[in-house]
Amino acid sequence: MPIITLTTDFGEKDHFAGAVKGAIYSELPDVRIVDISHSISPFHITEAAYIIQNAYRSFPKDTIHLIGIDSELNPENKHIAVYLDGHYFICANNGIISMLASEIKPEKIVEINIHDRIETNFPVLDVFVKVACHIARGGTLDVIGKSIAEIKEIRGLQPVVNSENNQIVGNVIYIDNYGNVVSNITKSFFEEVGKGRKFTIQARRATFESIFTNYSDAINFDVPADKREEDGKKLALWNSSKYLELAIYKSNPSTVGSASTLFGLEYWDTISINFN
Repeated sequence: MPIITLTTDFGEKDHFAGAVKGAIYSELPDVRIVDISHSISPFHITEAAYIIQNAYRSFPKDTIHLIGIDSELNPENKHIAVYLDGHYFICANNGIISMLASEIKPEKIVEINIHDRIETNFPVLDVFVKVACHIARGGTLDVIGKSIAEIKEIRGLQPVVNSENNQIVGNVIYIDNYGNVVSNITKSFFEEVGKGRKFTIQARRATFESIFTNYSDAINFDVPADKREEDGKKLALWNSSKYLELAIYKSNPSTVGSASTLFGLEYWDTISINFN
């Protein structure tokens, strides 16, 4: 039984997500539909890319991922279907897939060309659903598009290293539901540049000199609970996706605050690592 996932910025209030599901079920009653998220910030390509990158690997091979972010068709925003790492991705060619493609080369990319058969101003509902259902029935990508060699990239997605090779400069690419701040600095990139050297992480009002693996690693459980520094403790860690994350232990934006609010960090703010 095929699986189709949905990732959009539609939210939960409007009819869009429900209409897309209904259209899929009308064509394929036995399909399984999984919502990854409908709460992507509006038109936020980088946020969508991060979530897709970290969600798709948990699904079986040949899963079809329908991504409805900034999907209006225009001369600079074509539609594509991509086969990468054993998964299908249907989306606009606006950079969403570039985070995945920077690590794994796509096996097949087509620019979708079935629009002349469909009258629509809601391409996710019509075009993307038609393509997803075609693939779910066992159809090939060549039937719905022409092969292309490259896709658009998100500019500045990768962190940079200075000429002395003693500083990484990255950026905030995602802020999660707890207000934790995720950078575009991966553990492998950090280790490649740092080569075991001591370091200092600087991010506006916050400074760190160690990176943990788990949130609770920052807590000294040898200290009695009533004297332990827990809620509100700041920490840097490699999150489950191996990206550098700045966090507040058991953060709550309405009580102890969050990394985003307490450190004064927002999307695309700079995070630097200086090696000694």
